[in-house]
Amino acid sequence: MTTLLPAYAELHCLSNFTFLRGASHPEELIERAAELGYTALAITDECSLAGVVRAHIAAQQHEIKLIIGSEFCLDDGLRLVLLATDRASYGRLAALITLARRGSAKGEYHLCREQLAAQNLQGCLALWLPSADPDPEELLFLKTRFPGHCWIAISLLLDGRDPLPRLQTLAETQHTPLCATGQVHMHCQSRRALQDTLTAIRLNCPLSQLGEQLHANGERHLRPRARLARLYPPALLAETVRIAEQCHFSLDELRYEYPRELVPEGQTAHSWLQHLVEEG
Repeated sequence: MTTLLPAYAELHCLSNFTFLRGASHPEELIERAAELGYTALAITDECSLAGVVRAHIAAQQHEIKLIIGSEFCLDDGLRLVLLATDRASYGRLAALITLARRGSAKGEYHLCREQLAAQNLQGCLALWLPSADPDPEELLFLKTRFPGHCWIAISLLLDGRDPLPRLQTLAETQHTPLCATGQVHMHCQSRRALQDTLTAIRLNCPLSQLGEQLHANGERHLRPRARLARLYPPALLAETVRIAEQCHFSLDELRYEYPRELVPEGQTAHSWLQHLVEEG
């Protein structure tokens, strides 16, 4: 008897555009997700949309739905993923990334709760990424900021920890839905050695001395759905598809918009440029 594989959408995935963390190109991630029969794949590079164009082209080639989002770590340690659902929310997500990057050193960003709360993020979906010792106050903040559009993301990575019972209890008491995620850093498990090397470079520490600063295993790859079905309750896998169904934005919706000419009344762009040139 053949067991039907559960539908699944990966909602938390870093590419190599998350510098020195992600170990696979966006194209590799898209191709692998399509091979595994995923319903959708979200590219959620940290405070960046840099890889989404390559992912978009690959998603069209492999006929898989691409969701665009981004991972953030706030200044106080709160971690979340934001997913765009439409053209407007994509623009708001881009504005948030600009805010976080502006004024920071190259390759860095800073974002505090006050800034996140002040931004218009209507249409964005929020996935809370709880720490090993979950702080319910973080969830309360996100629930207030994203009412009806907030989930607790659970990653079961076979690292000796089982966050499921504790987070299930928290979900019940806080009336917040759960969803499965993979915290994906690579398209296949064989990239683990590269991912470990990237970590050593990022932390400026010899690989042999990193110890627990390395991931415990190579589970942060795109895993077959049969394996996911053995790890996660069916409801958590089904919830990923329900979230993916709410995300309708495609880069095909973007068109170049020529800016309004900054010329005085009665002048054309050509005549005003000629005037400025003559004025030196």
